[in-house]
Amino acid sequence: MTSLHRFSHPLTFNILELHDHLTCKGFSILFCWIPSHVGIPGNELADNLAKSATINLNSPVPVNDVKNYIKSILHSKWQAQWDRKDTIKLHSIKLLIDCWPSLPTRKLDTILTRLRIGHTRFTHRHLLLGGTRTSLYGMPMPNDCSAHSYSMSTI
Repeated sequence: MTSLHRFSHPLTFNILELHDHLTCKGFSILFCWIPSHVGIPGNELADNLAKSATINLNSPVPVNDVKNYIKSILHSKWQAQWDRKDTIKLHSIKLLIDCWPSLPTRKLDTILTRLRIGHTRFTHRHLLLGGTRTSLYGMPMPNDCSAHSYSMSTI
């Protein structure tokens, strides 16, 4: 076992630690050597190619760092696209694309979202129930009349 301490690969140390741990618990471990395909030309080539593929296996950048970097780039592109869409009603109250916290039920989420963007029975009664727009006093309103139109921002 002391001759194996010259190896510095983390996998080798993990195997040695696991071996020591299991033998201390009473397990008997037998290692079996499986020779390569020595003497067979096609198999030797395959062995050499497989070995060369493992030589530079350690990347200087961890995979999670690459994933996080890609996610941040996608997030910033999505945010830039959202910033260009300032005519959307939701954009005036939600400047960032980050998620709002969820409420306990979908129904409550829907109600809150409709309040946020101004799609309520009060502001859109004429669309939901059919008929003409009416003022608070029950009088019909012309479609071009903005003096008595209601939105959640004015209410």
